[in-house]
Amino acid sequence: MQHAYAPYSRFRVGAAALVDDGRTVAGCNVENAAYGVTLCAECGLVSELHLTGGGRLTHFVCVDGQGDVLMPCGRCRQLLWENGGPELQVWTGSGVARMTEVLPDAFGPDNLRRGTDA
Repeated sequence: MQHAYAPYSRFRVGAAALVDDGRTVAGCNVENAAYGVTLCAECGLVSELHLTGGGRLTHFVCVDGQGDVLMPCGRCRQLLWENGGPELQVWTGSGVARMTEVLPDAFGPDNLRRGTDA
């Protein structure tokens, strides 16, 4: 969150995760004047994941500028599901939860594969 670019909202966000090969990846929010295309910390984190070799996220946390844990929004939960799957451990305001609790009945790659069988 120290590297976040948040000149409009002043709401700095940072995210960090462990990868299944032992790496740590991180991201921060990057705002711009067109609010709708602002990049969230989770997007930066997933970009770093793929830029540095891919893999699966195993543990994730997102914090605000004071270091308080934040819950990812719905869009970011989907992004985390795609890159960590149902076993991803997410630090939430009420403790650690698996992605199946954070995004119950998630839609993912398996749903798309089933759609091609018809």
